[in-house]
Amino acid sequence: MIRKVLIVHNEYQKHGGEDSVVVQEENALKRAGYDVQLFMVSNKAIESFTDKVQAAFSATNSPRMIKSIVDVAREFRPDVVHIHNFFPMISPMVHAALQKIGIPTVQTLHNYRVICAGATLNRNGAPCEICITKSPYHAVLHRCYRGSVLGSLAVAYSVQRHKSLGTWWKHVDRFIVLTEFERSRYIAAGLPGERIKTKPNGLADPGVGPAQRRGLLFVGRLTYEKGVDVLVKAARMAGCPIKVLGQGPLQSLVEQSAEVEYVGQCDPSGVRAAMADAAAMIVPSVWYEGLPMVIVEAFASGTPVIASRIGSLAEVIEDGVTGIHTKPGDAADLAMAMMRLVSDPAMARRMGDAARQKYEEKWSEAPTTSHLLSIYEEAVASLARKQIAVKSSQPPELALT
Repeated sequence: MIRKVLIVHNEYQKHGGEDSVVVQEENALKRAGYDVQLFMVSNKAIESFTDKVQAAFSATNSPRMIKSIVDVAREFRPDVVHIHNFFPMISPMVHAALQKIGIPTVQTLHNYRVICAGATLNRNGAPCEICITKSPYHAVLHRCYRGSVLGSLAVAYSVQRHKSLGTWWKHVDRFIVLTEFERSRYIAAGLPGERIKTKPNGLADPGVGPAQRRGLLFVGRLTYEKGVDVLVKAARMAGCPIKVLGQGPLQSLVEQSAEVEYVGQCDPSGVRAAMADAAAMIVPSVWYEGLPMVIVEAFASGTPVIASRIGSLAEVIEDGVTGIHTKPGDAADLAMAMMRLVSDPAMARRMGDAARQKYEEKWSEAPTTSHLLSIYEEAVASLARKQIAVKSSQPPELALT
């Protein structure tokens, strides 16, 4: 039976959805009575371009960091180690090191880093799956990692190296993905489908927002892959004011738009307040999102979501029920959806109620924590079977040692 869990995470420079998931799962497990320890390192020390390239080159293997994690594991003696983001300071080699000392591991695949140097399966504003079945070194030609040839080479090498070593096939007991769409992409890339489990992110109940809502909301990093340029165009076409929370390279574009109220980066309480007050959340991404926490938060608040009909978003939002689908990258289509919800508050409320119901049934803390624990149990059993198989294949004199 699972009693102790070690969570391992490489924190991002700017707090994002993955970081929030780690905090949520740690607290959920503690609230459920489990002994949890968090091992976290941060990318905040990686500042210059040179730092970023050096970090990318160290991503294949980080022996010192792995030794630190193994030392913590030896002292804490967890039943399972759950790894979230490993890039770039930890490296996937941590799985083999932990299995070597008899501890099963679980890896959440928040993005596509293990098969794509850019981690998004997106290039030039459109889906790109060339590295799923072909060489990851295509990323070098297209400068998929931060527009850098050297950085792309380093990350592509890491992807290829762990593919060649069989890291994902030999040393991970269970994978967690957020949607069936994500699972399908990893299976297409050759990862063992029987070990890939679909579990959505959970969220402690923030409470439902008021019945009367006003305005539209975007929360996220201000980048092209998030569809921020499309959002600005759509707001102008629709004449619908929209509140924007977040930071990123497209901040100046957002600030210059007359239809946008730019708020900037907000703490979690500020995001929750804005979410509860919005008539709808907009997720105009043009890449294969997983299950963005902003969607979980919106549903929990009873807020419908207007989202691109792409990848997991088409699966997560039910068109006409919990929100509206729009064509990825199409500002006119997005503008029409925005006007449709703003002009029909009753419909927006119906969709918000349906969104809240989905949250309660599938994304609230109790069912997602229960699901997580069942995956941990599978990981423990999987490693135990593997150890028995190894011992039974050894000569009697070796099996006794």
